[in-house]
Amino acid sequence: MKLLRVGNVGKEKPALLHEGKIKSLEEHILDLDPATINFDTLDKLKKIDVSKLPDLDSNQRIGPCVKNPGKFIAIGLNYSDHAEESGMAIPKEPIIFHKATSSIVGPNDNVVMPKDSKKLDWEVEIGFVIGKETKNITEQEASDHILGYCIVNDVSEREWQIERGGNWTKGKSGDTFGPIGPYLVTKDEIKDINNLSLQLDVNGKRMQTGNTNKMIFNFNFILSYLSNFMSLQPGDIVTTGTPPGVGMGMKPPVFLKRGDKITLEVTGLGTQNQTVV
Repeated sequence: MKLLRVGNVGKEKPALLHEGKIKSLEEHILDLDPATINFDTLDKLKKIDVSKLPDLDSNQRIGPCVKNPGKFIAIGLNYSDHAEESGMAIPKEPIIFHKATSSIVGPNDNVVMPKDSKKLDWEVEIGFVIGKETKNITEQEASDHILGYCIVNDVSEREWQIERGGNWTKGKSGDTFGPIGPYLVTKDEIKDINNLSLQLDVNGKRMQTGNTNKMIFNFNFILSYLSNFMSLQPGDIVTTGTPPGVGMGMKPPVFLKRGDKITLEVTGLGTQNQTVV
């Protein structure tokens, strides 16, 4: 099931994608948020006769696939080939930081370059979304707590992240630095989450190509690990790292400028398109 939210900013409606058509879920759930993103809701939606749902205008804006998550957690340096291009050692444990939830925007919304930004960068990633209360779980239990997956562009201001001291969070949390979606794809639609291809283009030029089989810490390990340090709740998003090809890793480095077009794609999870403004 591909769940999404469509409409103008702040007025998005819950929907699902079925046979290329966007179908309204308004009669069944209020929104896709921490109150509804859970396995009980999913069981309810699976019983719906989708063919009888009203069609929505497919030209509408697609909003973030999750509204108001409690947490937006990120994992750094989690692809072995990205760690290599960054000149950094393979982490012995997952590197954890937070992206502000206020950074979240729709998958095709503009990325706004802050006025003092000098080193704005891209990162195609896969995020997973929590479906039930999670605390101190094993790696074997983790899959039962993941409701689904979505694309994340972990937009990063590298000067703020690396050169300004302290935690990475301030370089990762600018407004519009967290496009998510277009869909929250339920895990039953993913044949093998540990073998998905990711790619990102800037102005039509391929920058990133990767596969989740290069992840240092897999999805289930990450969730189990996090759950030892904090509880996670339905709707929380954890984005799991990026493959090689970021601007910072190029020689010389290449960073985004106003007017650049970014396209992200992940097998089975859809496509994002953003313009830097």
